[in-house]
Amino acid sequence: MRVAVPNNKLLISLFLGLCGSATAQQRADSALTTHHLDEVIVQENRLVAPVKAVNRNITIITRRQIEAMPVSSITEVLAYVPGLDVRQRGPGGIQADIGIDGGTFDQTLVLLNGVKITDPQTGHNIMNLPVSLADVDHIEVLRGAAARIYGINALNGAINIVTRKAAQSGATVSGSAGSSFKKNENNNPYGAYSVGATGALVKNGVSQSLSASRNQGNGYRYNTAYENYRAFYQAAFNRDTLHQYNVMAGFVNNGYGANGFYASPGDLNSEETVKTLFAAVSNTSRINPNWVMTPRVSYRYTKDDYIYIKPDKYRNLHNTHVFDAELNNTFRTAIGTFGAGVEGRYEHIKSSNLGNHDRTNLGLFGEYKSVADRRFSFTVGGYLNYNTVYGWQFFPGADVGFNITPDIKLFANAGTAQRLPTYTDLYYKGGGIIGNEKLGPEKASFAEAGIRKFSGKFSFSGSVFYRQVSNFIDFVKDTAGGADPAKVPWQPQNFQRADMTGFSLNSGYNTIFAGGSLFNSFGVNAGYNYLSPSFKGDAITTKISRYVIESLRHQFTANVRTDIARHFSVSAAVRYCMRVNYKDYTLVDARIAYRQPRYQIYADANNLLDVTYVEAGAVPMPGRWITVGGKVSF
Repeated sequence: MRVAVPNNKLLISLFLGLCGSATAQQRADSALTTHHLDEVIVQENRLVAPVKAVNRNITIITRRQIEAMPVSSITEVLAYVPGLDVRQRGPGGIQADIGIDGGTFDQTLVLLNGVKITDPQTGHNIMNLPVSLADVDHIEVLRGAAARIYGINALNGAINIVTRKAAQSGATVSGSAGSSFKKNENNNPYGAYSVGATGALVKNGVSQSLSASRNQGNGYRYNTAYENYRAFYQAAFNRDTLHQYNVMAGFVNNGYGANGFYASPGDLNSEETVKTLFAAVSNTSRINPNWVMTPRVSYRYTKDDYIYIKPDKYRNLHNTHVFDAELNNTFRTAIGTFGAGVEGRYEHIKSSNLGNHDRTNLGLFGEYKSVADRRFSFTVGGYLNYNTVYGWQFFPGADVGFNITPDIKLFANAGTAQRLPTYTDLYYKGGGIIGNEKLGPEKASFAEAGIRKFSGKFSFSGSVFYRQVSNFIDFVKDTAGGADPAKVPWQPQNFQRADMTGFSLNSGYNTIFAGGSLFNSFGVNAGYNYLSPSFKGDAITTKISRYVIESLRHQFTANVRTDIARHFSVSAAVRYCMRVNYKDYTLVDARIAYRQPRYQIYADANNLLDVTYVEAGAVPMPGRWITVGGKVSF
């Protein structure tokens, strides 16, 4: 059960009065940043553009912003983006479900450097990534149905994690340790530590980097200990000015106690280990001055080993293989830019519970972007999809933008998308859940309009959207005829239509003070997101829903940061969340850091008010947690 923090209204009023500010979408980098937000290039698959020129609701979280946050994982960073519902089941990002604007975790597409990280078994595993927070350069969050850009499964939007590219040879080592100072059943304090290292070699047009990290903790309550290993390699080979080859490969071994994760209270002694191997190779070639071609192939293997009762009772073992190949092209002409591409993906699973299954997906992309104009621009396109199980589908989309001034833009977009049922949706049996082999894909229609300003000290944005999802897949219990809900199993069904209306408001102020001042820079940012869900379908009153009524109705985030005496920085952040079916709660985090060119030390305080709250299932999140850490570069 969530426990509301006293004086929530006072806290929000304080931060609103202090900030009037913005989410990561509008944050301008401070004094030590090497580029401005509006110069970041959004890496869509075919058509690329500075974020300032994009006619969609997009959030960019830069490396500078990440380093100022009191966070230790990618999922914790995403939790501060209004519109993203990050539902963690433990600390340190061991497992998290990511929803966008009230959508479910299976409806969100995650990409790593533009490569799709799909998991046909379950969306619970899409954040099992081989990269740690130290590897990230920036994160792009694209909200809204995006089949035109990314293909299937981007029903509510996409999150693209872009890694840092080595600019010079060197190495960095880092470490941290933290505790809640509470004790477990053996009278030992709960705690965790992490160690990591990154090495880079840049020579003769070749840039290579290798990182490795380990995170381990004994949990924060019974059976929540975890151990996580990550390794990630990437390289860029420039054969000449017209051709570049990119390689990346990674591995993650993530094991944890899964108390309350899926079937509380029976899973008190559950454990899970998820291992993922990932590799991708791409080439970017300029065929002629107007034609750029980018082929790419990738492979992802996941082994998900879940034990309901340790050591080996009711074990589910899933092995999943995903092969993906893409060919993207960009053609610049006198009348505008055309993008065209083809994609093929093969998915296979061998599972002790779900059985052996495979399916193939083929897609064709086409886009047109108008000639660059100081005021007006638009893009139109579509994605034609064929799946060996569900047949042919077509998903169009378009966007338009108009610059009132060089810095203030009106934008609007509309799109469609599809989400395929996962193998868990289709075939799972056990633990009070029965799959449904007759499920069809979810389909979404989306429309949005807004205004934004990125440049300068003051930034803001506002947008309103409407999304309709037909054939919505939800796990439900049918209580028709007076059936006892406790004896009825959950089963996924396409039983209704889910409509979502919402709006976002964001603003920020970031400035740099003149030399000689004690304070070198100052920034305040805040954002608010509101959602109003509604559902239409047959016999809704006889069915109990598992997911549709769990979206965040109100979500407010704010942060304030300042650099002091050139080397110190202090930041504080607050999140206020109220779900449709839960009480509200407020979280406050803070960081103080000391930086020199070659080293940094910091101290984080998370959940300062020691709030008891739940984000997913029946998993209470950690209370107050203190962490100290640092890094050294060579």
